[in-house]
Amino acid sequence: MAWPESGAVRVLYTEAQIREKVSELGRRITCDYDGKPLVLVGILNGSAPFLCDLMRRIELPIEYSFISVSSYGRDTTSSGVVRVHSELRHDVRDKHVLVVEDIVDTGLSLERSYLLPNLLERGATTVKICALMDKPCRRRAKITPDYIGFTIGDEFVVGYGLDADGRYRNLPFVGVCGRSGRENDGQK
Repeated sequence: MAWPESGAVRVLYTEAQIREKVSELGRRITCDYDGKPLVLVGILNGSAPFLCDLMRRIELPIEYSFISVSSYGRDTTSSGVVRVHSELRHDVRDKHVLVVEDIVDTGLSLERSYLLPNLLERGATTVKICALMDKPCRRRAKITPDYIGFTIGDEFVVGYGLDADGRYRNLPFVGVCGRSGRENDGQK
């Protein structure tokens, strides 16, 4: 794809690599949740492409919903203040919940949104996390995804749902922003 500015985005994971990783995660989740009622909860906006591809690779009856939380706003570093922009309206009682994230870096959005304990309070049987990418070097919360596609270093990535100030979400690959992209010291 040639439309990003020259040098703005360096490919980190190709469309084919992502497709294979999503298929692998789908197989694992299918095996782990066989015979169990499963609800996928996507964290908007970034997880939408990942959740849509992932649910098609899970060979089980599933339900899904989205919730919107953030600790970044328009910045590239977490403010530490988590805002819940939309509540989950899906019934999770007696169901297994898999929270689907594009990337887990600081972990503050998940920890401080109270999403995980709230799902258990709503009667979820279990709550686990599936992240396309994990950035443990930036972790500030006691959160570890249960399913991880790729583990990355301290790079600001875009594409496949991830953005830099609203740009690049629709790239079919995951790339690293370069000098022409938005400089950063955080992610979301």
